[in-house]
Amino acid sequence: MENDTYKTLAAPGEETLFKEKNSKFFGYAFPIANEDEVKTILADIKKQHYGARHWCYAFQLGTEPNIYYRANDDGEPNNTAGMPIYGQIQSFGVTNVLVVSVRYFGGVKLGVGGLISAYRTSAQMALEASEIIDKTIDVHFTVKFGYPDMNKVMRIIKEKNLDIVSQTMENDCTMTLATRKKNAPMFLEAFEAAYGIVVSPPTPKGGV
Repeated sequence: MENDTYKTLAAPGEETLFKEKNSKFFGYAFPIANEDEVKTILADIKKQHYGARHWCYAFQLGTEPNIYYRANDDGEPNNTAGMPIYGQIQSFGVTNVLVVSVRYFGGVKLGVGGLISAYRTSAQMALEASEIIDKTIDVHFTVKFGYPDMNKVMRIIKEKNLDIVSQTMENDCTMTLATRKKNAPMFLEAFEAAYGIVVSPPTPKGGV
């Protein structure tokens, strides 16, 4: 059966600090829902660490097969910062996550190997300082029906333990409902068996 859970962070992790040859690497890990949040978080970190030399990061959004990620070296030599950070996101098996490592240069160059190791360690420490949780991949679907069917619809919602995301009551009624992915076929059948109720195809929720 197709997996319908994924690992992510419960909340932003604690700040971590890794030191290597006088350079300091402050590590952070955040749960995110979209790329706009990345820009906001980075702007806040740059204000907090305005004296730093590099603000390197990587993030991943979505689940297989729709994974989107970016890695940024922020002025460090190519692939010495962003990709080692992203490698730790992969290693921990998490998604919808941003990891940032802020470097204060200590006057001693670390070399390519030293940088890769330092950023990898910083990212690992940041993720280890975070609570990792399992979340379900939910799908949304829309149900349209007339007022006479209201009781029938509400009974299915209650029986199948569905979440009502939004509802519009005009000439006809429209509800957006959510359930975990693996349960979608079962409750779609329940609605389609009820006469006069039109169900739209499920769509993934929250970009996952």
